[in-house]
Amino acid sequence: MSMKKIMIIAAAFLFLGAAASAQGPKFAHVNFSELVQLMPEMDSARVQMDASQKEIQDTYQSMIEEFNTKYAEFESKQATWTQSVRESKGREIQSIQTRIQEFEQTSQQDIAQMQNALMAPIYQKAQEVVTNLAKAQGFIYVFDSSQLLYIDESQSTNLTQSAREALNIPADRTIESLQAELQAKAQATGAAQ
Repeated sequence: MSMKKIMIIAAAFLFLGAAASAQGPKFAHVNFSELVQLMPEMDSARVQMDASQKEIQDTYQSMIEEFNTKYAEFESKQATWTQSVRESKGREIQSIQTRIQEFEQTSQQDIAQMQNALMAPIYQKAQEVVTNLAKAQGFIYVFDSSQLLYIDESQSTNLTQSAREALNIPADRTIESLQAELQAKAQATGAAQ
């Protein structure tokens, strides 16, 4: 092989290597937290969670009222009761206290399990949409911008809008509008009570 051919081949390899490195790896970012919070499925999950928490709160409140009624009765009448009635009523109050403590513990576990069960498919759907967008556009990494301190927008593509569209999130729905909606709902619930 002549020296001229070697130089041409070497130049071709250098050119291809420079072209490949100039294109470089493709990076993207998405605000995953925003996507999940604004997904329509999240609204129904919130409704279910709110309903369950209200049921738990109502049950807890009725248990507290039962305890307060029994305790008030015990305090006002214990002097007139026989020893056996006083002991029986005391055990009844202790039993109510135990049920309240057990209910507090199990209800917290139930809420956590319910939240996990409701959120898992929502996270999975958002993850699948982001993964499909990234693969279709040839990105090697997609970073969660809600977890990063800095992103150079000129070197990373923002997939948030594309993901919002794929997840059927209305264009006018924002974190701020969601917060205002949730705050108005909380105020309406508080005023009703």
